[in-house]
Amino acid sequence: METLKTILYFSIFRYPLKIDEIHSYTSYETLSETEKELQHLVDEKILKKVDEYYVYGSDLDSVIKRLRGNLHAKKVIKKAHQKAKFISKFPYVEAVGISGSLSKGYYDNESDIDFFVVTKPNKLWICRTLLMLYKKIFLFNSRKYFCVNYFVSANQMEIEEKNRFTATELKTLIPLQGSDVFNKFYQKNDWVNGYFSKFEPQIDSVLDTPKPGFSRLIEIVFDTKIGTVTDSVFRTITLKNGNRSFIR
Repeated sequence: METLKTILYFSIFRYPLKIDEIHSYTSYETLSETEKELQHLVDEKILKKVDEYYVYGSDLDSVIKRLRGNLHAKKVIKKAHQKAKFISKFPYVEAVGISGSLSKGYYDNESDIDFFVVTKPNKLWICRTLLMLYKKIFLFNSRKYFCVNYFVSANQMEIEEKNRFTATELKTLIPLQGSDVFNKFYQKNDWVNGYFSKFEPQIDSVLDTPKPGFSRLIEIVFDTKIGTVTDSVFRTITLKNGNRSFIR
């Protein structure tokens, strides 16, 4: 039951799906195959169809919740693009994308804008520390529009955890900055096609914002043994504090 797996995953976030959305998460060739399975689940009273949305159980209010979240997301996405461009100017940032609920077209008052960051090899911890310092000092540690919580090093872009959850996160990821890097990232993670055969990353509109002179200067200074030691120190401090909101 491929459709049910997808619906159950999104039901965790109370986010009902339309048939074309559900179909994109299956390996079925035709929409009619997906529709047939969904109709069976409706007949068995496992799902309910509310207008064009398929709802798991009796959570009918989730349809209204989704519609409101979709409208809010359209207003916030422009700000997310601006923040991604800003983040891309930081030293050692090679690519930036949107993850989390906004990447799925949803945003509400409890949401953050989650960013996915690819860093230069062997500089992940320096990059992460600079971004966290900026958030703490200039944003008073607010996560609302600057939740940089997912890091990958450019020399280790293949995601180790290969399951339906991570496949869904990669499928919904919105790449915004670093076209060449994202192209390589998706090549490294083509295992997602094993879960979703119709997955086609959209990287045509990904931008490549040049770094300012200050960032380039920092990179020159730390592209030395000093940088290697500093990266190692920041790694030790981060892990010691129990912060593991990243992958490498």
